[in-house]
Amino acid sequence: MIAIIGIVIVFVMVFGGYMAAGGKLGIILEAMPFELAMIMGAAIGAFMLSNDGSVVKHTLKDLGKTFKGAKWKAEDYRDLLCLLFELVRLAKGDPLAVEMHIENPTESTIFGKYPKIQADHEAVELICDTMRSASMNYDDPHQVEEVLDKRMEAHLHRALHSSHALQTMADGLPALGIVAAVLGIIKTMAAIDQPPEVLGKMIGGALVGTFLGVFLAYGFVGPIAAKLKAIAEEEAQFYQLIREVLVANLHQHSAAICIEVGRQNVPHHQRPGFDVLEEALKGTKTS
Repeated sequence: MIAIIGIVIVFVMVFGGYMAAGGKLGIILEAMPFELAMIMGAAIGAFMLSNDGSVVKHTLKDLGKTFKGAKWKAEDYRDLLCLLFELVRLAKGDPLAVEMHIENPTESTIFGKYPKIQADHEAVELICDTMRSASMNYDDPHQVEEVLDKRMEAHLHRALHSSHALQTMADGLPALGIVAAVLGIIKTMAAIDQPPEVLGKMIGGALVGTFLGVFLAYGFVGPIAAKLKAIAEEEAQFYQLIREVLVANLHQHSAAICIEVGRQNVPHHQRPGFDVLEEALKGTKTS
């Protein structure tokens, strides 16, 4: 909702201010279809030229997050802590019993309680791979920590592909606007014998290209790239929480301490209260 409000504010303040100052929209509306076709056509072509198919698909998929926000909500963090509590507690009580859950998470009754997490390939693999490493009795837990750090870094790097691709497009849009404006000036120079009022209108139409390039870059594409970067970094906190809990488990802390370590690493605006989490954990103990 806030993204839609932002778009409305951009349009109202830019075009409203222009009209309030005595500007007329006619010349902009007349030139806009042609200038927009040149600028956005070149930008989309350059975007496809500089990225492979997976990045293009990833970017198109991520665009919806601009309006929906991050994938993981407060209740998902609570569910994740409950899931990890059950697995850690079971692993400490009966290491063999937990193997059936980490070896076949799609059939696991524990994972099955949390379908949204179970459907996330990265989260499930991270949990199962780390708990499998714990069962190998590593002499030094820091070995597993190092592997997890590299995995976190690689995952965040992949998640930021769409943000980087859109930011590159935003950086190029002002220059493409100049290209469109120069073409408009060339067209104007070819009609230099026309009266001043005709030439003025043609020059104004050419400058619409420069305006659109800057307007799209700093009013839309750049902010969308920044929003996707923030969302990717926020979603990475979900996987970072898994790391913190399971690393605490590797250091032989109790299940309750492991979960509290995880709760403290939840983003502040998503963090479940201690009492709320305690009630949820009691539910897992009862079941």
